[in-house]
Amino acid sequence: MQTPKRKSEQTRRYNDDDNYLTPEKIQELKNELERLEQQIRPKVVEDLTAAREMGDLSENAAYSYAKGRLAGIDRRLFEINEKLKNAIVIQRGAGENGAVCIGSTVTVRINNQERIFEITGSQETDPGSGRISHRSPVGSALLGHIIGDIVQIKITDHKVDYEIIKII
Repeated sequence: MQTPKRKSEQTRRYNDDDNYLTPEKIQELKNELERLEQQIRPKVVEDLTAAREMGDLSENAAYSYAKGRLAGIDRRLFEINEKLKNAIVIQRGAGENGAVCIGSTVTVRINNQERIFEITGSQETDPGSGRISHRSPVGSALLGHIIGDIVQIKITDHKVDYEIIKII
């Protein structure tokens, strides 16, 4: 049997390393929060009230369904509020001394081919489009380096040289 977790224990999973968000992601979360609070949750509460008025709650599938949906919405509202409360806004561009940091867009040369990576927080990664986490092997290896540096990164069983040619 799984032991229930207190809210304080649930929030521990949101540590500082996971709270890096771009201004766009913060706005997206605010929009979702507003939509849930203004449109979706009131409709589900209305459905729950209507189902409650149908009578016997022990065999009322509509009531059970609406109650479950409301719990899911409330859980998502809690998660969004925690993310927004603990958010660390990512500033775009190079860091101190022009070094790669979270928020940098880095152009590297790998085996005579150029690749562009945007270093993001772990909540906004999309490796297919070049958005990689600061915790990923490539992202963490590039952090702190400047234009002209050659960074050796171990990929599976061999090392690959990444030459930094541009940082935005």
